Amino acid sequence: MTLLTALLMPSILLVAAVAGLAKGVDVYGALGDGAMEGLKVLLRIVPPLVGLMTAIYMLRASGAFDLAAEALGPALNVLGIPAETIALVLLRPVSGSGALGVGAELITAYGPDSQIGRTAAVMMGSTETTFYTVAVYFGSAGIRNTRYAIPAALCADLTGFVVANWTVRIFF
Repeated sequence: MTLLTALLMPSILLVAAVAGLAKGVDVYGALGDGAMEGLKVLLRIVPPLVGLMTAIYMLRASGAFDLAAEALGPALNVLGIPAETIALVLLRPVSGSGALGVGAELITAYGPDSQIGRTAAVMMGSTETTFYTVAVYFGSAGIRNTRYAIPAALCADLTGFVVANWTVRIFF
């Protein structure tokens, strides 16, 4: 680690403290207020996250993802999405770490330079963990009614999966 890197964060904190003092701000009090606000946000977002993670593990352990993959296989084939990536398509909007595990399994099984390995990698980079993101951002903002946000985000994810697959087919 270079000297610049080691001094970067302390320098930023020092500049912020000096600027606050120059403006007459109680820097220590503002720090305490910010920490308290952070804890309040944490208390709002932890329950939805715990519920989301519990549901993910239950669905994976029960085999529900496998059944859904079998049911959705023909529809995704029409869109040109390989059957091997169906577990990734189902898990990515729900769990980033679960999808990363599935993506790693696909790349290990088929190789990083294979059509499926490349498709999985591009899918991971071009889609979002929709439900996790909604739980964190809507939870921190105190929003209970997601209205059209989830259907719109899932449509964007589906578009990302399809375009990722087509992009890999076109360029590789």
